Amino acid sequence: MSKLSPMEQGKRIGEGLLSFPVTHFTSEQAFDEVRYREHIAWLVEHDPAGLFAAGGTGEFFSLTLGEFGAVVRAAVSEIAGRVPVLAGCGYGTAMAKEFAKAAEDAGADGILLLPPYLVNSEQAGLLAHAEAVCRSTKLGVIFYNRDNAIMDERTLEQLCERCPNLIGFKDGYGDIELMTRIYARMGDRLTYIGGLPTAETFALPYLEMGVTTYSSAIFNFLPKFAQEFYAAVRRRDRERVYADLREFVLPYIAIRNRRKGYAVSIVKAGMKAVGRPAGPVRSPLVDLSDAELQELAKLIGDRG
Repeated sequence: MSKLSPMEQGKRIGEGLLSFPVTHFTSEQAFDEVRYREHIAWLVEHDPAGLFAAGGTGEFFSLTLGEFGAVVRAAVSEIAGRVPVLAGCGYGTAMAKEFAKAAEDAGADGILLLPPYLVNSEQAGLLAHAEAVCRSTKLGVIFYNRDNAIMDERTLEQLCERCPNLIGFKDGYGDIELMTRIYARMGDRLTYIGGLPTAETFALPYLEMGVTTYSSAIFNFLPKFAQEFYAAVRRRDRERVYADLREFVLPYIAIRNRRKGYAVSIVKAGMKAVGRPAGPVRSPLVDLSDAELQELAKLIGDRG
């Protein structure tokens, strides 16, 4: 695949389902590159529209800058140009710029800008932060709207005007009125990505607001199911979508909601359940209990 421009990347990732792989760790909590690369190769066989290395599901928040570079380089090398590789990016402005540079040096095609660490800010400060990161890199940037980084439509419009390499808006906030205002104002200027936890739950209503894709953590351990569910969403097959929600997604969410941080932990548990272990999560996250793992394995059944 030839190198895509930022806008071409945005268009491409909006045309299919997105994969957000976990980061593999050994029992000693070191990055396990061999198993990570094996996992990336397996995911690509199931045709994601884009792959996000070291994102939230990939425990970006627990990686050092050096580890981050190693994870992104491994993904880029294993993908070998078959689909765009985007990398997580975050913390305060200065550190976010360092991570953006590391992603660029590692060969990534774009970055996903996660919220800044800890602090809340005014719209002007959030704009300055995102603009500084966008201007620090040639890569395409997707802004992740969630937690302490909620950008309104006026601020987002200013960011689009100032930063041509802003290619996407990922919503992890869930304010339908805000999303409607954003799409009404920005239209096709951006690619819109569903980013609420277990995005499958919101995929059908979000499609009506111009959100054509979403990040599927389930893709990590049930890629065939994830792709079939996405296909049902895109053809607006409500019967199939709600059947899958009732039979798998909602019971899965019931396990996920039992403890804080399980949105990541349950994905690694799912991989263990299908015979593709990725090692433990790093603290401050905790792994599922043995009983919960067995419950999840039973729910997964033969869907793999």
